[in-house]
Amino acid sequence: MQTERFEIPVESGRVDAVSALWTEPDDPASTGFPILLANGAGFHMESPWMAAVAEGLTARGFGVLRFNYPYKERSVREGRTLPPDRAPVLEACHARVLAALVERTGIARPILAGKSMGARYATILAAKDAPCRGLVLFGYPLHPPRRPEQLRSEHFAAVAQPALFLQGTRDALCDLELLERELGTFGGSATVEVIETADHGFHVLKRSGRTDEEVLEGLLDRTAGWIEETL
Repeated sequence: MQTERFEIPVESGRVDAVSALWTEPDDPASTGFPILLANGAGFHMESPWMAAVAEGLTARGFGVLRFNYPYKERSVREGRTLPPDRAPVLEACHARVLAALVERTGIARPILAGKSMGARYATILAAKDAPCRGLVLFGYPLHPPRRPEQLRSEHFAAVAQPALFLQGTRDALCDLELLERELGTFGGSATVEVIETADHGFHVLKRSGRTDEEVLEGLLDRTAGWIEETL
């Protein structure tokens, strides 16, 4: 496993470039598809969860690119918490990093993956015909907590790529019945993997009989299996 740190120039936000980490496996998976992994609103690219997922996917044979959105780049540099950028800035940065991944690997259609907010913007890019072979969505934020009427699914019909939704039964940002209903309009094939007693961060209750680490390993195994089966 080899990791390279570099910067990607961006034209939006209050920074000129964002940091990125490319992790390459020693033994690539047979699919050869690289994965762009986008963070949730409270994470940066080197947060423990992001690092564990990137390293776990790399161990399963996939090259993984992580990056910071502009607000998170500033947050890391300045040592303070900042709110997310406005939607156009987040989207433009995500698209620029995707283009950089295509340039680096020569693979025209990588896999878009993301946690929460990163998952949402992965689907938004896919809905706008970004070069994408499939989507892996860790905890899709279908609505704000306790506000199920404010759905974030208006673009689902325009997403043509297959998607894997990994969702917990205690996720306050995704009512599973609402998700099932909204996926009726999803343009591509959608697979939902439900993790019993898991919350939005995939923490599970003790009565589940599993540790958070075991749950994460299960998520990564399911992701690798889905990619092999579907893509």
